This record gives sequence, structure tokens and C-alpha cells, in this order.
Amino acid sequence: MRINPTRMELLRTKKRTQLATKGHKLLRDKRDGLMREFLSIVREAKSLRAQVDELLFASLKHFVLAQASMLPEAVAIIRTLTPYEISLEVSERIIMGVKAPKFTVSLTTKDEQPGVWETSRELDVALASFQKLLPLLLQLATIEKTAELLAKEIEVTRRRVNALEYVLLPQLKSVIKYIRMKLDEQERAAIMTVMNVKRNLQKG
Repeated sequence: MRINPTRMELLRTKKRTQLATKGHKLLRDKRDGLMREFLSIVREAKSLRAQVDELLFASLKHFVLAQASMLPEAVAIIRTLTPYEISLEVSERIIMGVKAPKFTVSLTTKDEQPGVWETSRELDVALASFQKLLPLLLQLATIEKTAELLAKEIEVTRRRVNALEYVLLPQLKSVIKYIRMKLDEQERAAIMTVMNVKRNLQKG
């Protein structure tokens, strides 16, 4: 680095160091806050994933049993029906500066319902399970996407913290040390010059 060892440069570098130190602390606090949020969301996702897997397994089991107990013609008719209208709303929420998606689903029952004589109890249970499953799947998708976005932000913030801590701040401190050393040398040289001038005047 080309450094002009003056008092103005020393003051300017000190101010830069103060700003970098404050920025480092803010980013470090942000990183720690993001980590807490991330770990909390990961725990929530793990718990929800277990619920979804359990409900999905039960739903599929009832659906397979329903198919086995119904006539093929009835199964074919039911497959053509759309008993629910699904509407999906996508919004955003901010978590420590990170924009995370939020999905909201609603099911509206339509007139296109299977007849009681065409279905079995197992199918009714399966349909009820799938109806519970859909909002949970979207909730899980929201949580996992949020965790992914937080992980990316944590990595970006970590790099910035490291850049300040291990590159910029040591560099600025080194510059301050160098300028002080040069100013001390200049001060000593000035004192020696004054002393030589006095000595020469006294001799004259």
C-alpha cells in the first residue's frame, strides 16, 4: 500500500478503523442472530417432517386399502373427480433482513363429490388424511425454504465478518502503526535538526 505518513492520514485511518470495528460487531451480532433463527427453524422442520412422513404413510396405506376393496369401475370414476378447489396464496415475511416466502393454502369443497355407494370407509379416511396433509406440506416447504435462505445469508455474513476480522482490521492497524513509526522518525529528525542548528549558532 502507498501510504502518506501524515497526521491527517493517521486520523483518517483511525476513523476507518473505528467504523470497521463497529461494522464487525454489527455483522457478528447479525451472524449470531441468524444462527439462532436457523437452528430454531431446523428443529421445527425436523419435527414437522416427522409429522408429514407419518401422515403421508397413513394416507397412502388407507388409499391402497380403499383401492383393494372397491370395484375397478368405481375407482376409475373417482379418479376423474375433483372434489376440492385449492387456492394458494404466497406472501413474504422478513427474518433479520432475509425475505422468506410464506404459503397459505385453502381448500373449498366442490359439488363433485364421490357417491357413498362408490366409496369405502378407507377412501374417506384417506381423503381426510390428504386434506390435512396438504397444508402441512406447504408449511414444511415454507420452513425448509426459509432455512435454505438463512443458511445462504449466514454464509455471506460469515465471509464479511472474516474479511473485516482477518483482512481489513489488521491491515488498518498495521497502517496506523506504520504512520506512527514514520511520524516518530520525522519528529526525531526534526529535533536533531533543531539541535544541530542551535549547536552551529552557538559555535558561530
